Amino acid sequence: DYIKAISVGFGVLMGIVPIWGFQLVVAIALAFILRLNKPLVIVAANISIPPMIPVILFLSHVTGALWMGEEAVALSFNQEITLDLLKHSFMQYVLGATTLAIGAGVIFGLITYGVLRIFKRQVA
Repeated sequence: DYIKAISVGFGVLMGIVPIWGFQLVVAIALAFILRLNKPLVIVAANISIPPMIPVILFLSHVTGALWMGEEAVALSFNQEITLDLLKHSFMQYVLGATTLAIGAGVIFGLITYGVLRIFKRQVA
C-alpha cells in the first residue's frame, strides 16, 4: 500500500514541479531508480493537463507570495499579464510551484494511503 501511495504522491509532485517539458521524463526515470509503481507515477504526474494548468499556475503564484514577503507580486484577473510582470514574479512562481508540488504530493500520497487502507479493511 505504501509503495502505491508514495508513487501517487511522487507523481503529483513531479507533475507540478517547475521543470517544464521534462516532468514526465524525470518522473519515469526516478520511478525506475526508486522502484516505484511506474503506471501510478505516470497517471499522477498528468495532473498538469491543460484544464488544470491555470489552477496550478495561480496556486503556485499565490503560494510563492508566502516566500516573497513584501516583494510578492499580486495578480488579479483584470490585470494585463506582460513580460515585465512575468520577469518580476518568476522567482515567486518557482518557489511557489516547488512548495505546492511538495505539499500536493504529500497530501495526495496520504489520501491514497488512507483510501487503500480503507478498501483493504473492507475486502478482508
